[in-house]
Amino acid sequence: MPLRPFAESALLLFVLLNPFLMSIYLLPLIQKLGPADFGRVLLRAAAIAGTVFALFAWAGDAVFQDVLQARFAAFLIFGGVVFVLIALRMVHEGGGAIETFRGPAKHVAGAVAMPFMVGPGTVSASVLAGSKLPVPAAILAIAVTLSAVVVSLLAMKAIHDWVSVRSERLVERYVEVVGRISAIVIGTIAVEMLLQGVDLWLGRA
Repeated sequence: MPLRPFAESALLLFVLLNPFLMSIYLLPLIQKLGPADFGRVLLRAAAIAGTVFALFAWAGDAVFQDVLQARFAAFLIFGGVVFVLIALRMVHEGGGAIETFRGPAKHVAGAVAMPFMVGPGTVSASVLAGSKLPVPAAILAIAVTLSAVVVSLLAMKAIHDWVSVRSERLVERYVEVVGRISAIVIGTIAVEMLLQGVDLWLGRA
C-alpha cells in the first residue's frame, strides 16, 4: 500500500472534517447528552458518513453522472445553500442556533452525519482518495480518519464537561462568542461552495 498517498488522503479528509469546528456545530449535543449517549451518536454518525465516503471512493464521479443523473455542481450549490442558512441562524442566535438535534440519540445520528460530516468537501476528498489509492486502502484511510475524528470529539466532550462543572458561566460565554465567530467561517465556506458550483456549472473550473 502506498504510504504517502494514504497519509495525504487521510490528512485531507481529517482537515475537512475539522473536529474543532465540528465541536462548535455539536455544542447542543455536547451540552445535553451524557458521554455514553454522545459516543453512541458519534459512532452511528461516523458509520453513516463512512458508508457514503466509501461509496464515493469506490464509484467516484459516476455516482453523480450515472446514478443520480445530476451534476456535481448542483451538489456544491445545494450544500452551499444549506450552510448559508445555518450560518445566518448562528449569526443571530449564537451556538444555540442548531437546535435540530432533538429526540432519542438514534434519531440524531443522521443529523450529525449530514450535513456536518457528509458535505461537498468531504465527498470530493473521498473521490480523490479513491482515485489515488486502491479501493481497500482508500476505505481504510476513511475509517482511520473517522476514528480519529470520533476520538477527538469525545476528548472535547470530556474537556467541556470538566470545565462546565467549575465555571458554567465561562462555558456559556465561550459557546456564545465562538458560535457567532464560527458563523462567519461557515458562511465564508458556504459562499465559496456556491461560487465553485457556479464555476463548474458555467464550465470555468
